[in-house]
Amino acid sequence: MTAMSLLTQIIERHWQKPIFGLTLVLRPLSWLFGLGVKMRRAGYRLAYFKSVCLPVSVVVVGNIHVGGSGKTPFVAALVKGLQNQGIKVGIVSRGYGRESRDIRLITPHDTAYDVGDEPLLLWQKTSAPVAVGADRVAAAKLLLDRHPETQVIVSDDGLQHYRLYRDMEIVLLSSHHATHNLLPDGNLREPLERLNSVDILLMNNDNLSFRLPENIAVFHLKTHYQPFYLLNNPHKTVTADFFADKKVLAIAGIARPERFFNALKNMGISCETQALPDHAAIAVSDIPTSQTVIITEKDAVKLNQENLPQVYVLPIETEINPELIDKVMTKCRLK
Repeated sequence: MTAMSLLTQIIERHWQKPIFGLTLVLRPLSWLFGLGVKMRRAGYRLAYFKSVCLPVSVVVVGNIHVGGSGKTPFVAALVKGLQNQGIKVGIVSRGYGRESRDIRLITPHDTAYDVGDEPLLLWQKTSAPVAVGADRVAAAKLLLDRHPETQVIVSDDGLQHYRLYRDMEIVLLSSHHATHNLLPDGNLREPLERLNSVDILLMNNDNLSFRLPENIAVFHLKTHYQPFYLLNNPHKTVTADFFADKKVLAIAGIARPERFFNALKNMGISCETQALPDHAAIAVSDIPTSQTVIITEKDAVKLNQENLPQVYVLPIETEINPELIDKVMTKCRLK
């Protein structure tokens, strides 16, 4: 484990159970971070900085905190829900964890190391055109140039990328965040007051420690695990009983890997666990041949070209509310 990884783990534990000594060091940094956030947002609201308006509607899906909240499965469900209504949808994403920095459209030849694990997973799940790049405006323009039939763009994790004008904001909330402090003393990217200006809030349960804004549509995020499938043959599926008599290792390179491990435990699967940093690279050498291995879909896209007959994947799907799709289509003038 590197010194940076160790420091990250210590700070993330501090977010859940504050350490007084760390608070003394990090709180002033949070005040400076908050000042920067306010100045940047005010700059775009007062037109000091210019937001770019695209010729199609833009829906931003994001959160105000660091860490997993089920955003990727929701984006996939949202895109498919719009596609089922006959809407041509494109996706833009930064592509965290990729090795290149160019702006590009995902092709069948790309790997997670070229375009990022989450964008590649979204591309595989939706078949929608996906453009990746730190500059989401440039990524969106490339997507529209190559796919002029696109009617709406979904910006994955783009809530704080104010340069891209948005017609609608959808924010996911999770109850596991114990503090209400900004980075680095807490895990908030923006103050809680930011929620007052979004269009839709998505919650994965009701155990929030703060009051939700009034007059904003609130939906509950419903996710379901699907049958396990073999990495090298997705058509071969198994149930949890399949792993009863096997030596199993569960590997997860996602934010909050404990959710994945707890899901396996709740299914009655006894296994060793190995948590990796979010977006971490996984090599074939990391996969033991002496054990049956279970991984997440996000990790599977990093290994789907490898011959690993002992590896199974646990997919997750989000149930989309038809009323939410209707609100998106109305707001974006798609109906």
